[in-house]
Amino acid sequence: MADEQQADEAGSQRDPRWQMGVSLGVLALALGLGLGARTISDFAGYGGVAPNFLPWVVAGLLGVCSLFLLKEAAQGGFREMGDADGAPRGHWAGFVWVSAGLLLNAWLITSLGFILSCALCYVLAIRGFRSAEDRLDLRPRIWLQDALVGMAISAPVFWGFTQLLAINLPGLSNTGWI
Repeated sequence: MADEQQADEAGSQRDPRWQMGVSLGVLALALGLGLGARTISDFAGYGGVAPNFLPWVVAGLLGVCSLFLLKEAAQGGFREMGDADGAPRGHWAGFVWVSAGLLLNAWLITSLGFILSCALCYVLAIRGFRSAEDRLDLRPRIWLQDALVGMAISAPVFWGFTQLLAINLPGLSNTGWI
């Protein structure tokens, strides 16, 4: 009986080798972030905090978390780990919609401006989420509705950063308002 359970767990999330691999992966990510933080300037500007401060904090906290994960994995595995919930497989069509939104946003932000590129990202991401729920609706009215919601979300963010915080974001015009 115990052998059957171990055979069923081999390769699953409950497999101690899998858990150790996840723990080592998180540690590698922390080390990679730390190496990346070394390349960022440590010159503290008028705010007194250097640009590399936050990456070092994230790398350090992630490193501490990885040590806790390693300890748990070495002492018998992640305790009280619940069963996996959700679909047994990923929804690839939704993944493609969301990925397209993110990639197009990064590609078009300097030519379309922050508001329109973020609205496009929102529209495509919503398509992905609705696709995953089997509620994908491709009617033009829904596309327009989602685009308006995306602009309503991104416009105040843009104005907050550019007008209140004086942080330059790519705009469609030189006025700083669109």
